Amino acid sequence: MRAVFGLVLLIGMGLAGFAVYMVNQYMETQASQLERERQRSATALRTVDIYAPSRSLTYGDLLTVDDVQIIKYARDYLPDGVFATEEELFPQGLNVPRVVRIPMQANEPILNAKVTEAGAPQGITALLDPGMRAFPLPNNMTQAFAGDLRNSDLIDLYWVGRVDGGQSISRLVKSRLEIIAMDARNGGVVIQVSQEDFADLQVLQSAGVLSLTPVGRNDLDAGDTTIETNIRDVLGIVEEVRAPEPEVVEEERCFVTQRNGTERIQVEVECAN
Repeated sequence: MRAVFGLVLLIGMGLAGFAVYMVNQYMETQASQLERERQRSATALRTVDIYAPSRSLTYGDLLTVDDVQIIKYARDYLPDGVFATEEELFPQGLNVPRVVRIPMQANEPILNAKVTEAGAPQGITALLDPGMRAFPLPNNMTQAFAGDLRNSDLIDLYWVGRVDGGQSISRLVKSRLEIIAMDARNGGVVIQVSQEDFADLQVLQSAGVLSLTPVGRNDLDAGDTTIETNIRDVLGIVEEVRAPEPEVVEEERCFVTQRNGTERIQVEVECAN
């Protein structure tokens, strides 16, 4: 009897020990999972809700409430000027749209710099900064870069012409001018200039030929508008400097008039010093 009791006691103690072991294993597993979850949460990318177009938009398009949607965007990488609420995007009400200044693709964050103020007029005037003017460039100037130029790109303008009838020169006349609109069908470009630049370009265009070259996006320095060249500089032709020819001084000759009957004749005589 005692032997049976001892056996039962041993079995019970063994089961109890096994149960404790299983509980410990379970607790360790749970603790490990909780730690992994905490680490994952700490490194997880946190997002916020912002507004983006629901379709592709180009310059001059109206941005209405039907053209936007909410997307998730990484909070730590938000660009400046995003819109997080409907009130921020349409401050004058849902029926007062904005105008697109810079083309946007679907799901691209809408930025303050890419749209006008709510209620701004549609057209070129909506794309101009205060105090600036629009200057159109003909397609014969832009065809060399057809398909490469974009709104907000910067360009330099060069002028080739003659000054006061002299030899033809080439000069950088305007630097870092911003493209604000493009006619994809005809290839024309509209740039944004100051009032002074507008007047200058009118004169330059009538007196010679303007051409453009794009400016690199990382080029933050304005071009050197003192740059000027001509055909002699390009070809390295040095103008020959001729020594002045010696002045020829003619010997002085003196004459007197004498009468010979009815005639008057000139007779050379020695000059008086």
